Order: sequence, then structure tokens, then C-alpha cells
Amino acid sequence: MGVEVQIEGLTKSFGRQNIWADVSFTLPAGEISVLLGPSGTGKSVFLKTLVGLLKPEQGHIMIQGRDLTRLSERELYEVRKLFGVLFQDGALFGSMDLYDNVAFPLREHTRKSESEVRRIVMEKLDLVGLAGDEHKLPGQISGGMRKRAGLARALVLEPEIILFDEPDSGLDPVRTTLLNHLIVDLNQQTGATFLIVTHDINTARTVPDNIGLIYRRHLAMFGPREMLLSSQEPVVRQFLNAQRQGPIGMAEEKDASELEAEAASGQELPPLPPIPLQMQPLNGEPRPAERPPGEWCRRNGVVPPPGSFAPAGGFTTPADWPRLQDGTVHGGADPRADTVVLERDRAARDWRHDG
Repeated sequence: MGVEVQIEGLTKSFGRQNIWADVSFTLPAGEISVLLGPSGTGKSVFLKTLVGLLKPEQGHIMIQGRDLTRLSERELYEVRKLFGVLFQDGALFGSMDLYDNVAFPLREHTRKSESEVRRIVMEKLDLVGLAGDEHKLPGQISGGMRKRAGLARALVLEPEIILFDEPDSGLDPVRTTLLNHLIVDLNQQTGATFLIVTHDINTARTVPDNIGLIYRRHLAMFGPREMLLSSQEPVVRQFLNAQRQGPIGMAEEKDASELEAEAASGQELPPLPPIPLQMQPLNGEPRPAERPPGEWCRRNGVVPPPGSFAPAGGFTTPADWPRLQDGTVHGGADPRADTVVLERDRAARDWRHDG
């Protein structure tokens, strides 16, 4: 099972360059969280700091009552066993086949016999859909398969916290969707705590339980998915809905003249798009942090954008909002059911064609 991670007042600089300051939030145990932000805001630096590879100037990282920022290297070595990391490029050894790549952490950090190593490696390769590919070299497979091999390696030590550094980087939309399904499935099967750094807005809108946004060297907001997807805060609204209007420009921040011209134009902000249903595990089992669609909005008196939480038909207008209060849409039918079936069938058909 996953563990809770508490980040308190974390600040990181390189020399005089402040990367981010006073970042505080909690990763709930067993849930999927996504961390977003414009390019160059230090999201990957945050992951390296979280796992203890970089030391912050200030703040605390609390896991199971221990502050990672105060531990010795020997103590950090033990705590890092709680973590699994999927790097952007998979970080596979090019001279090793997939089997040896996945086996590497087991041989380096455990005293397991080769028969036990083989059992675990084959189990993890099967889990990510790579059974039968174990003797291929990284250069012989697609980018999507390399990502999955990297994920299998991240899983072999049974981590309780898994970090994903832009897992969709370099993948086309189809492979990104397949990888997202795999992430959701693995979260359901392992119960581990997941943190994903990504630029992919569709991933951020459909995969996580929680979303955070770093902007101008600070954490702009962190909270439940529905809170951010219904937020009127300018930076959050602009980034999560890929809108042109807002404070973010080609540089990280628009200058004053751009903002004044935008305000003077009198152009209204486009409406918020509907909040989509969360991606569900393909086995039909509930997510570890399963919540009824619209629960956060209902509890906080927020009317979501028209069309929210409906795959096709169903809850489409504010007038339909009360129908979510008892968790029913269209006379009790779960609006996710058809989506889950269609996605399961499509993924099963495409999975082995990830060439």
C-alpha cells in the first residue's frame, strides 16, 4: 500500500537562481496526483528533491514520521527503497536486454536468488504487457515499449511511492492513452502513491485524483481534480483548459502591455470545458480513491460546466446537477460503464500493436 507524503515549505535554488519557494502540499496515500506547470518551472527538479537526490535550502519532506531533508546518506538509502521512478526516456541500459534491465535493481539491492529474480522480473514484464519481449534490446523496441520496460523496472522492489517524470514525453496520443490506462491499472493493483509530472492536459484532466500547478516559482494550487478543473483562478483556468487568454505567455508570464491590451479588448473568456469522467481501471474494479463523479463540486456548492461527467448524453446541463446528488444519471445507470467497456476493448485490441 502507498504512504502519505507531506511537503512543507520546500524551497530550492541553484546559486542565486530561485527554482521554487515555500511549496507545501500533501500527496494522499494510494492516490494519483499530477504536477503541472509551464516549461522551466522546475517540476523535474522537484521530483529529484522529493527522492533525496537534491537537497532543498528550506523545508521538510515527511514520510512515515521521517524528514528526508534531515537524513544521512545511509538513512536516505533505506528510505529510497520506498520509491520507484520512471524517467522521461525510460533510462534503460542500451547494452542490456529488457530482462537484465528490469532485474538490475533486484541484483543490486537485494540478495534474492536468480530463480526468485526471474519470477519477479517475468511477473512485472507481464504486468506491463511485455511478456515475450524480455530478450529484446532497448534499441529494438518502440518508445512506448521502452517506457513500459522502465515502469516494470520501477516496480520490481515493490515501491510504495512511484514518481513519473513526463511519462508521455515523445509518445503519440494513442500510446499516451495506453500508458495512462496502464498507470491507472497499476495504481488500482498496487495501491501505491503516484506522482506524475506532465505537460499533457488530457492526462491531467482524466487520470489523477489530485492536481497541482507550479507557476512563477510557487505552487499556485493543489487539490482534488474537480476543484482545479472548475477553478476560476486565472493561471489555473488558462493552463488546465489550454486557453490563450490569461497571465501565461510565450515567456512564463505575459508583460503588462500584453495584459492591458487583452483587458481592453473586451473579449470574454471562453467558457470552461466540461469536466470529463476519470479514467477507470480496465478490470472494472474501482480506483483506490474512488469518488462519485461531481462529489467535490456538490459538497462545495460549485456548479460544474455544462456537459460535465457525461460520456454521451446523460448529465449535460446545470439543470441536471441535482441528479448527481444520489450518484445516479439516467435512472441509476453509471455513466462510466459504457466508457470503461469501450476503453477496455480498444486497449485490449491495440495493446500488442505498440510497434
